[in-house]
Amino acid sequence: MSRHLPPLAALHAFEAAARNQGFQRAGEELHVSAGAIGHHVKQLEAWLGVPLFQRMARGVALTSAGQRYAEALRPILDRLADVSETARRQGEERVITVTATTSLVTRWLMPRLGRLRDRHPQIELRVLASTNAVDLARDGVDVAIRLGPGHYPGLKVDLLMEEWFVAVCSPDFLAAAADLRGPADLRRYTLLHDEPEARLPAEMNWGRWMQHCGVPYPGGAGPRFSHTYLSLEAAAAGQGVALAAEPLIAADLASGRLVRALEHRVRGPYCYYLLRSAQAETNPLLHAFCDWLIAEARGPGAALTA
Repeated sequence: MSRHLPPLAALHAFEAAARNQGFQRAGEELHVSAGAIGHHVKQLEAWLGVPLFQRMARGVALTSAGQRYAEALRPILDRLADVSETARRQGEERVITVTATTSLVTRWLMPRLGRLRDRHPQIELRVLASTNAVDLARDGVDVAIRLGPGHYPGLKVDLLMEEWFVAVCSPDFLAAAADLRGPADLRRYTLLHDEPEARLPAEMNWGRWMQHCGVPYPGGAGPRFSHTYLSLEAAAAGQGVALAAEPLIAADLASGRLVRALEHRVRGPYCYYLLRSAQAETNPLLHAFCDWLIAEARGPGAALTA
């Protein structure tokens, strides 16, 4: 059924004028001129066929009809504001903001986003690459993926995946390294170093990796990179051997862009954790996104053959 409604802008202006007892203050509240408020009120009076304000030499005053109309209108506009805010929030809940390190975003998350769209097309993802400590509420972040020891007070925490480190290089580099048979042999080749993005103590490096393999490593020269993904790009370009966490190289190994220089694997001291506030669990789309992340990290998709 068609509704015969007055102009909403005129209703808004009238309610503000009635509550503020004048056009000037109503205009200041709505960021328009007093004349614009007066114009809207006249428009509403014409639509109703009833005077709502009495114009006087020094201001305006509500008529009795205007007083009754304002009292009836106010709860209607309050209810309209409430239902509109609820609808707006539901629209915002479709956007999930996730933050992770640059290397995890580029090497692990991004290759999987097609599967997320196929599984949950209603989710609109916003991805922030950062290693900084995050206040989820203050920074407008829904989910954080962080590498660490797992102690995050006040947050809901799920283990996402462990880090296992392997030595990788390009296929051509490995083909030319005929005498590369064990960790000790790596000392004769160019080793690529990265500076850990997470800046954690006891972070895995070539020295610790070789120590776990029972090989002394006095240190050595080699290119250094500010991000893990840069050292992996250098390895793929045949510049040397990089030390990589398995979650970051699944796609490269599957495509043959990188290969394992050796079969040795060393478990890192930290794990990737999925963090969000307990209140965030009330958002069904956020809950579905977190379940999807966990399934990707632990299920058949973890090997990423695409």
